[in-house]
Amino acid sequence: MSARTKARKRALDMLYAAELIDRPLSDVIAEEQMRALDEPDRESSWRYAREIVLGVDEHAIEIDEAIESASRDWTIDRMPRIDRAILRIGVWELKYNAEVPVGVVINEAVESAKQYSTDDSARFVNGVLGRIAER
Repeated sequence: MSARTKARKRALDMLYAAELIDRPLSDVIAEEQMRALDEPDRESSWRYAREIVLGVDEHAIEIDEAIESASRDWTIDRMPRIDRAILRIGVWELKYNAEVPVGVVINEAVESAKQYSTDDSARFVNGVLGRIAER
């Protein structure tokens, strides 16, 4: 598993946890940073995970608007938490990180949905991110 894939997983964990337990994202980031300091092998994935989470937080309004406008008949609040987190990471990478190719962003998001959510979610994530990428 590549360092970026690990970072996406860590970012997913942080975004999901913050929403699930209704904790400030800054607290979740601080806890994860402490873990990264204690485990040097996590350092490479930690930097990109932090960049993703901070980027998602900074652009939350624009990201959620993009998701809602690309998802047919679904508001952001109706989506499962895990799917929201996956989509937010994907949209951040599509819109705010030109280093990652579109195909990689969508593929990584779809694989995350397959692994952590449902087959229906994987198709949904693919469709939403595909529409956003086309714009």
